[in-house]
Amino acid sequence: MADIRKQWCVAIATALNTIREDKAPQAEPVDGESLTMETPPNPALGDIGFPLFSFARVFRMAPPAIATAVVDLLSSDSSVSNLGTVKPEGPYINVFLAKGAVAGKTLTDIITAGDSWGKTNSFAGKRVMVEFSSPNTNKPLHLGHLRNDALGESISRILSFCGAEVFKVNIVNNRGIHICKSMLAYQKFFLGETPESHGVKSDRFVGDCYVRFNDYSKEAPEQAEAEAQELLRAWEAGDPDVMKLWKQMNDWAEKGITQTYERTGVSFDKIYYESETYLKGKDEILSGLEKGLFYREEDGSVWVDLSPIGLDKKVLLRKDGTALYMTQDVGTAIYRHNDWAFNQLVYVVGSEQQYHFKVLFYVLQLLGYEWAKNLYHLSYGMVNLPDGKMKSREGTVVDGDDLIDTLRDGASEEISAKGRENAVGNAAEVAEKIALGALHYFLLQVSPTKDMIFNPKDSLSFTGNTGPYLQYMGARIASVLRKVASEPTVSEGSVKPNLLIHDAEWELLKILEDFPKHTVRAAENQDPSVITAFLYDLSKAFSRFYHDCSILGAGSPDLARTRLELVTACQIVLKNALDLVLVPFLTSM
Repeated sequence: MADIRKQWCVAIATALNTIREDKAPQAEPVDGESLTMETPPNPALGDIGFPLFSFARVFRMAPPAIATAVVDLLSSDSSVSNLGTVKPEGPYINVFLAKGAVAGKTLTDIITAGDSWGKTNSFAGKRVMVEFSSPNTNKPLHLGHLRNDALGESISRILSFCGAEVFKVNIVNNRGIHICKSMLAYQKFFLGETPESHGVKSDRFVGDCYVRFNDYSKEAPEQAEAEAQELLRAWEAGDPDVMKLWKQMNDWAEKGITQTYERTGVSFDKIYYESETYLKGKDEILSGLEKGLFYREEDGSVWVDLSPIGLDKKVLLRKDGTALYMTQDVGTAIYRHNDWAFNQLVYVVGSEQQYHFKVLFYVLQLLGYEWAKNLYHLSYGMVNLPDGKMKSREGTVVDGDDLIDTLRDGASEEISAKGRENAVGNAAEVAEKIALGALHYFLLQVSPTKDMIFNPKDSLSFTGNTGPYLQYMGARIASVLRKVASEPTVSEGSVKPNLLIHDAEWELLKILEDFPKHTVRAAENQDPSVITAFLYDLSKAFSRFYHDCSILGAGSPDLARTRLELVTACQIVLKNALDLVLVPFLTSM
């Protein structure tokens, strides 16, 4: 359909140029690519609308008069005679596309492309590094991490789908006072125990230590904090026993976190560790100080003036010469670019860090790194449960695995209640995939910048705008293809796209054809909710088609076979789009 739209643009531009030669020969020629295309608010008005307001002054004609003149010229243009009809509608030219030509091309393009349908080259030549997740090794992944992971993985897939070369990275925060607090609690209350002896996942065991430190700090606040600081100093000094414990607890935490990544379909091309990068950046800041980019206060600390970007100032090195997180992030960004020369680095980090990234990007630009202009903070809002905010140290945080288990169990109950255990095949595996579909779709259907409440019950609904509903649509489509394809009333027919004239068929075709435009918009905006919105529109359109356009009751083998081809195209697009938002496609539910 995109090619047909281009042909209409060329034809309308040609007609406008004919008018221009008569009314305003001195004006610049009209280029078809410059024409604005809109979708009329009512399908009865056509499939494409071309507003003509911008030509009124040039031609010294009222837009409705221009529309009428263009339509008169197009009526004798043989290049578009088989592509549809046109009608003047006030200041618009409305095009009614030839359904047979459009349907034939759309079905052929989708089925030929298969799992490549929707891919574009709009980001070809771009190397995009995406940083996401960034867990702490003192606790398991929680609901906030799951939103971060879903955003990072989905955006990476979308960018890659649009032609970019994507490199996914993760920085594991495996050092610092919060890690030492878990270590101290282990020494005092869990010494000699293991995740296995406790019967819990390894990252959960480390998280339990962190919660136990919080309890200890309430019992003896000053002593607990002092002991944790002493442990940190011992780690910084390289104490062998402390380093051994640090490595053991980090191994436990990372092992469990990796299992959650594998469970949720999240992966990385490289993992960085804060313990290896926290000293980076100091030399860059001192070099910038020598060049006059930064300044030193009387106490010896080094600062950057942020007035050029409308902010105050920011310390980059403490008075004792030690680095801060900002310093570390400066060094890490440079280190990463040396590792993998990106055009753009996307940081998937919560909105509370907006100030940090404004300063980071400005400092890197001051230091003269051209690529710093293309750094991007994909800021996202808080995610909580209906009963309030979560706190890791108090043990009120929702363990990501526990949440997925709850969703999985809910899906299992639904399968059992409907007596579908045998029909779905491996019921446990299907329930797990429904849980992941519920989780990821719910997390991604909200624009990243917005705070959200994750309601497990709502996310698992099999009706409405949810992951399980879309998975059900996929299973219904797969069922149709299995059951109907071999029926004589279908198999004996031929594909004849010109038979697809029903409004529900036409609406479904147009949505399927539009998928590449949505992938590009999602990539440009770095917003997976563009894809989830598309998926819901697609599912509603398929539902109407399924209700109104029977295959077995089509009345002729050719129409039945053609409708089956449309269902096949719908399955391809649904699978491709679901994969971009981490929702498993199911062939039975």
